[in-house]
Amino acid sequence: MKRKQRLGVNVDHVATIRNARSGTYPDPVRAAQLAAAAGADGITAHLREDRRHIRDDDIRRISEEVEKPLNFEMAATEEMLQIALRHKPHAACIVPEKREEQTTEGGLDAVGGHNHLQPFVRQMSDAGIRVSLFIEPDPAQLDAAVALGAPVVELHTGTYAELEGDSQDVEFARIEAAAAHAEAIGLECHAGHGLTYDNVAPIAAIKNVVELNIGHFLIGEAIFSGLDGAIRRMRSLMDKARAGVEGARSA
Repeated sequence: MKRKQRLGVNVDHVATIRNARSGTYPDPVRAAQLAAAAGADGITAHLREDRRHIRDDDIRRISEEVEKPLNFEMAATEEMLQIALRHKPHAACIVPEKREEQTTEGGLDAVGGHNHLQPFVRQMSDAGIRVSLFIEPDPAQLDAAVALGAPVVELHTGTYAELEGDSQDVEFARIEAAAAHAEAIGLECHAGHGLTYDNVAPIAAIKNVVELNIGHFLIGEAIFSGLDGAIRRMRSLMDKARAGVEGARSA
């Protein structure tokens, strides 16, 4: 049976532009609404400890004003847990976070952080929030996600996006194998970070990956072609890659 791959659009960097002048424009909530109209299946927003882009009120407004499900990216801190429990987003993706980093650098250590992460996964799951872990394409991390009770993982594709040639092929093989392992052990598998028009097709074609989350590139491309056009083009590239896989499977 054909399974449509979902596209989650991250609106963080609309807020980055807004915050450059500490005002209210451009509004990431408006961007989320436009993304939904352009074909996004969900909206992702990362509320960082230092509030460098998304603000607390953005999370409230996206929850209340956007019809598509919110994927709330968060660090495993008590402050973020309480915000998640207050707003009860459709999903919460736990990510590693360092104050000094420009963007999320690598995946969460679900193996070494088991004892710290377990109460976060449990409390959010009990509240009806679908918990995912942003991890490296490593079987040990996937197994740890199962042990924690998280139903979803998002594979970090940033390394794949940065590499070229044979090195990129090796990293792609890791992602493909991890996605297959995720499905085999009962996890829903998503992927994201650093994906662009030029590199998205191979990841979209992995049959076990059911959702891609893309933000920075789409917001950057929107400066030149508009957000609606940027999202529709990405959606088209994903669908074409997916159609090729489905066609090969049915042949």
